[in-house]
Amino acid sequence: MKILLHCLAGLFLLAGAAAATPENLKTQAEESGFRRTGRYAEAELLCRAFVERWPEYCATSTFGTTPEGRPMQVLVASQTGALSPEQARAAGIPVLLFQGGIHAGEIDGKDAGFLALRQLLESDGLRQVVVVFVPVFNIDGHERFGRYNRPNQVGPEEMGWRVTSQNLNLNRDYTKAEAPEMQAMLGLLNRWDPILYVDLHVTDGAEFQPEIANLIEPLFVGDPNLQPLSKALQRDVNRRLSEQGCMAIDFYPSLRDPKDPASGFGDGAYTPRFSTGYWALRNRLAMLVETHSWKDYARRVELTRKTILALVELANRDGLRWVQAAASADRAALLLGGQTIALSHKSTQHHRDIYFPGYAYKKTASPLSGDPAALSYDAKTPEIWKIPFYDEVVPDRVSEAPRGGYLVPAGQASWVAAKLKLHNLRYRVLETGLSERPLEVFRADSADFTKRSFEGRQMLAVQGHWRSEKQALAPGSLWVPIAQPNSRLLLALLEPMAPDSLLSWGFFNAHFEQKEYMEEYVAETVAKEMMARPEIANEFRQKLASDPEFAKSPTARLDFFYRHHPSYDQRFNLYPVMRSAEALPGP
Repeated sequence: MKILLHCLAGLFLLAGAAAATPENLKTQAEESGFRRTGRYAEAELLCRAFVERWPEYCATSTFGTTPEGRPMQVLVASQTGALSPEQARAAGIPVLLFQGGIHAGEIDGKDAGFLALRQLLESDGLRQVVVVFVPVFNIDGHERFGRYNRPNQVGPEEMGWRVTSQNLNLNRDYTKAEAPEMQAMLGLLNRWDPILYVDLHVTDGAEFQPEIANLIEPLFVGDPNLQPLSKALQRDVNRRLSEQGCMAIDFYPSLRDPKDPASGFGDGAYTPRFSTGYWALRNRLAMLVETHSWKDYARRVELTRKTILALVELANRDGLRWVQAAASADRAALLLGGQTIALSHKSTQHHRDIYFPGYAYKKTASPLSGDPAALSYDAKTPEIWKIPFYDEVVPDRVSEAPRGGYLVPAGQASWVAAKLKLHNLRYRVLETGLSERPLEVFRADSADFTKRSFEGRQMLAVQGHWRSEKQALAPGSLWVPIAQPNSRLLLALLEPMAPDSLLSWGFFNAHFEQKEYMEEYVAETVAKEMMARPEIANEFRQKLASDPEFAKSPTARLDFFYRHHPSYDQRFNLYPVMRSAEALPGP
């Protein structure tokens, strides 16, 4: 019923407007002089019209269904004869995946993608590559159409909404993969394995002259041997854009202090909740394209179109080299065990001055907000800002990868296996379990829950370390070897202190909640008995002398004795994933 209503709605939306046909592939954006953008029904019709116009070069299909019942459409285009993942893989042809509308109000990529593909197909622009084009990723959000959805963006007249119908931000969902749309996208990525994944956005922020930012990974994260390729691709794209009169930059133009342009900009590394951070951990190239929201829609679509064309041209030239480098990175990932790997990065205070094309601005007292220094820009008065650029990004949290792999107890195996499968990670179910043996376990010294939920989840930050303990595992537990191509992603998911791990996203919260207690009147008696043991008494007195907060807290003092008592829950604050220093035998 949902799909029927969706189809009927599409017919009504297209009434009075030129429907897409093989003879007329123009979008509503073009027909309106880029004042408007079409609804999702237009994108579906265009995908089919492209196939009718170029049946030997195009194919279209759906790769999922949204919570509101809308089909997720993908258009494949190539002049190589390869229109399926199997054909592309067999022929070794580079695959590029362009994605529009992950934030459906930022919809430049949808209209620019159809324009670029039409231009490429009318020439020999796809002679050595396959392009997989998802016009709109967040489709339900796209259909939450409104005139005022992005007040900080110049056009189109109406546009979609940032998040999905489940109120989830897809560009925070890559590792936790909760949204049905994300699960469908991961399936598409797994099937096609694009060497370059391009995520098309519109930025927010200050008013300034540069029109587009192209950010790429691996640059800070991922296999370091891929970083020179990434830098070269970013440089070549921006150079081509500059030669065409576009003002392009290679960092995200977010002021360190949004109220003060003099605070400057800085580089940073995206964690794998984001598209670029995620795909880089899978040993592939990923680009974030951000047109500037204060440029008008026609200009932004033109900038995005030119970026797509430049990337395809460079892939025609260099794509085979990218594929070979990625294959080498996959092989290197098999040997990641025992290496020290960065789980996150941070910017340092190191900086240099840059001359940045901005606009005049002033700070004045606002009688409305009460802000004594409200910021406003004068876009009619260009000026050059001399500001700091914080250009040093270094590892923050690090961990040594297990030499063998991870073990997931049977109680967690079912849902963890489902996550691993989504991310194309290999695992094996242990039908007979494991007898007691030394394994590495992680016990949290501290576990801090966020006070507010984020993306529908209460996140958790832990501190602690891995240590050797004897453990046994029941049948049905999982063995997840570190020796696999996506080992960097495996670390990001299962290392407890990684910022986007399954633990950090709150999937293991119940294991860090105390479930059993000792009543105070019982603890008083137990404490008196335990003080007869010299080692307990000495430790207690030392803690009294060294920790004033402990000394003045009756609860903490009694808890000291409870934690030393045999009744204490030894699984409290124990992360229910273990590590093995050796690979387990088996298939």
